[in-house]
Amino acid sequence: RVIQTGNNLSSKGRVETKIMDVTNLESVKLASSKTKKSFGKIDILVNSAGTSSTKTLEETTEQDWDGQMNVHVKGSFFGIKHVIPHMKNIGGGSIVNISSINGLIGSPTSTAYHAAKGGVRLLTKSAAIQYAEFGIRVNSVHPGYADTPMTADAFKNRDSLESRLSRVPMGRLGTADEIAMGILYLASDESSYVTGSELVIDGGMTAQ
Repeated sequence: RVIQTGNNLSSKGRVETKIMDVTNLESVKLASSKTKKSFGKIDILVNSAGTSSTKTLEETTEQDWDGQMNVHVKGSFFGIKHVIPHMKNIGGGSIVNISSINGLIGSPTSTAYHAAKGGVRLLTKSAAIQYAEFGIRVNSVHPGYADTPMTADAFKNRDSLESRLSRVPMGRLGTADEIAMGILYLASDESSYVTGSELVIDGGMTAQ
């Protein structure tokens, strides 16, 4: 499981792409060190690597379970662990963990995914409390149904799509940009008094 990460210093800055395996401690540690070397500091981290599993509890195998926990929970843990020292050294920073509405509510399927995203939610709160004194903020984002590459196959089925949309008061899927704007808010100084919080971006679904 491989993701790409970059760091954009400004609208006119440079971007570097680094490849790492978020489930491998040494890989994450190396990517963090390279980023620090390239840009002089790390003040923002977004843990966004993700996979999905739509199996019920009885259908879920040990491999399915471990796969979801490794990418979502362990991956976020490793990311936080290896940027915290850098953020302490510069007097603060912002960490944004991508959870899901499935980290807040249940559903008839996706057992391991729910458990993993719930783990990300509480990992966020624990880290937020531990590192607030160092000026490090940690928050989670909880997207609802959105039109992204990961959901494309599921939403090709018209019945499946309509079933989901029937539960969304705004009556449509979210977009990747709408989720990104929430992440940007939490990463920026505009949210300087926000930590340990859950930003739900779901068209009103979980308000019901």
